[in-house]
Amino acid sequence: MIKGKDVYDVVSAIVPLYVALILAYCSVRWWKIFTPEQCAGINRFVSVFAVPFLSFRFISNNNPYTMNFRFLAADSLQKVVILVALVLWNSLTKWGSINWTITLFSLSTLPNTLIMGVPLLKAMYGDFTAPLMIQIVVFQSVIWFTLLLIMYEYRGAKLLLSEQFPEKAGAIASLRVDSNVDSLSDRKILETNAETGEDGNLHVVVRSMSRSVSVASSFTGIDIYSMEPRGSKRERMLKMHEKSFPRSNSVAHDLACAYPSLKPIGQSPTSDANVRHAANNRAGYHELKTMESSKGVDFAKETAASKVAHEDDENEGIKDPVLGSEMNESIEEDSNRMQEMPRATVMIKLILTMVWRNLIRNPNTYASVSGLVWSLIFFRWNITTPPIIKGSIEIISNAGLGMAMFSLGLFMGLQPKIITCGKSRAIMSMVIKFLVGPLVMFATSKVMDINGVLLRVAILQASLPEALVCFVFAKEYNLHADILSTAVIFGMVVAVPVTIIYYVILDL
Repeated sequence: MIKGKDVYDVVSAIVPLYVALILAYCSVRWWKIFTPEQCAGINRFVSVFAVPFLSFRFISNNNPYTMNFRFLAADSLQKVVILVALVLWNSLTKWGSINWTITLFSLSTLPNTLIMGVPLLKAMYGDFTAPLMIQIVVFQSVIWFTLLLIMYEYRGAKLLLSEQFPEKAGAIASLRVDSNVDSLSDRKILETNAETGEDGNLHVVVRSMSRSVSVASSFTGIDIYSMEPRGSKRERMLKMHEKSFPRSNSVAHDLACAYPSLKPIGQSPTSDANVRHAANNRAGYHELKTMESSKGVDFAKETAASKVAHEDDENEGIKDPVLGSEMNESIEEDSNRMQEMPRATVMIKLILTMVWRNLIRNPNTYASVSGLVWSLIFFRWNITTPPIIKGSIEIISNAGLGMAMFSLGLFMGLQPKIITCGKSRAIMSMVIKFLVGPLVMFATSKVMDINGVLLRVAILQASLPEALVCFVFAKEYNLHADILSTAVIFGMVVAVPVTIIYYVILDL
């Protein structure tokens, strides 16, 4: 039976983390101590130095030859079961989509194990839980975050090809990406140059038109600024204009002359022709409407076009912050699912290239891999870490945990509100995060014959708040960032009562 002192020990271990978070939140929201630019510098330090050093320290001090493989197998099986269920839901039902597959997988399987899991579980069940949490961190960093990145890049590749090659994607024989392009996210301003070979196949080169606004695409970075996504709504409006006004129409001609960068979407690629363009801001649409009025567009056509746009808005499901319309990703996903795609080898090469570029630019990748190699060598031959190296690592890693919480507090303070996705989606995300994930973990742990204290540890680590990397990816790839933001922020707020409730219930 859990005593009041046990609960107090847990709270006393967690409160210091929240002190750092609250101080950062107040310093931005009320005290105005830090500007967004200064917050970006702090976040950069955390993502490049503090947390990677913290990860290296934990992983290098964990003996890999004493790993609990049943515990790791139960955790991995939980993720596989949920992923398979989501893939089947995506493939066999009309409601499924790759967008929701990625988001629901993130919510239900990827907890904040390093920052919250280690101190929380250690306070609840003792020191033996710390190595277990580190083992989970290793698997998350090396396997599961990489898999999540693969899914995001696959989605980005599908969107890129469906937008730029709606009818000829199957004829693409090769896809080459310039070295300065590190992701196919919606936040990148990209262009595709296509050439037709002698065999009639297309050879495509993807280039970056300009460097994106700073987004810390790492496993620990936090995005401070927002940037307009890749013009999906505006492109649909241009498509609507093309359908409403034939190319011979004088208005369409005038628009093409006045805005030469606004090429019609869905044109067949021509030799050395830019297919992707940087016209992504919403103001352009209002300028187009004003120009159409000045050119005397027929009132009936204009009314019909407005009606089509209005109906399109009503049928979509996510609120657009500028136009006030709603956008339903499932509509795009249904059309994308029917889109002809290049050969599997072409897609696999493209996705692996982009994933590799993301990984080699990520400091936490080096920290996790080097920490694992270090531990394999040093524990194999019982080598003691030289004090000069140990001290150099500890002086930075000691700041890692507090700075990570401080950085999260800065992020919370910069947001307009804690619940950014609406109450219904917030409730959905919390149910998935704190109920579905732990229940599946309970089932997979039983399959692996895990019982007793180890079973409680497995369930509790599955009920930890959302990993920050999930929000970083969601923001980078412009996919349900509001839901993941709410899961991270609101999840941190309710983490202590939720985990204590689980702690008490599991002891009954």
